[in-house]
Amino acid sequence: MLVKTQVKYIQSLSQKKLRDEEGVFVAEGPKIVEELLQAGNTDLVQLYAEQAWIQKQAFLPQNAVQTVTPADLERISFLQTPHQVLGVFRKPAFPAGLSLRNKISLMLDTVQDPGNLGTIIRCADWFGISTVICSRDSADVFNPKVVQSTMAGISRVRVLYEDLPQFLQQHSDIPVYAATLNGTPLPKLGQLKEGILLIGNESKGISNELLEMSSHKVTIPRVGKAESLNAAVATGIILSHIV
Repeated sequence: MLVKTQVKYIQSLSQKKLRDEEGVFVAEGPKIVEELLQAGNTDLVQLYAEQAWIQKQAFLPQNAVQTVTPADLERISFLQTPHQVLGVFRKPAFPAGLSLRNKISLMLDTVQDPGNLGTIIRCADWFGISTVICSRDSADVFNPKVVQSTMAGISRVRVLYEDLPQFLQQHSDIPVYAATLNGTPLPKLGQLKEGILLIGNESKGISNELLEMSSHKVTIPRVGKAESLNAAVATGIILSHIV
């Protein structure tokens, strides 16, 4: 049975400040937890799991596993329906240095919805995008809702938080492709070998300052009458064409 201090500690990790201080994040559910255990670049701090899940695992570090009941999981879970296991992990460690050469990277301007950010990281993982650069007012990648939406993509995709205009100035030799409603139709763009795909805020789009710093504007042709596309959906569609 979990003690009050354990419950309080895990619940406190819903706050970015405490996640940053501890250098950890929470992941829930068999698929995400099992992938993170195999990832190699994020260390396990503690697992809280039901006995049925534990018995299915070939190897677990026993000193970091605590058997809990479904009722215990409900007390610590950030999900509406807890699912067998919750893990506290160290934030992933990526190699030092950053190169944007000869690859496609993503840049997100004020993407504030955790579900959108997580799905975009999952798309990046699917298409082999290794770097996502976020504005500092974007959602936190280690927010529990973001973690769940990435489906363990955070262990493979490096997410940075930067002053975006300054970052683009420092990488002015890399072309920037801004997703807008009035750019080059996506089918005419073709595959790209190098560049930054810039995605804007869910309601306001890309800031004028960043638009002016972009090399190209690209548009997903509209056939129906929808005013716009969800940021994560648009990201997936564009990546499927340019990667």
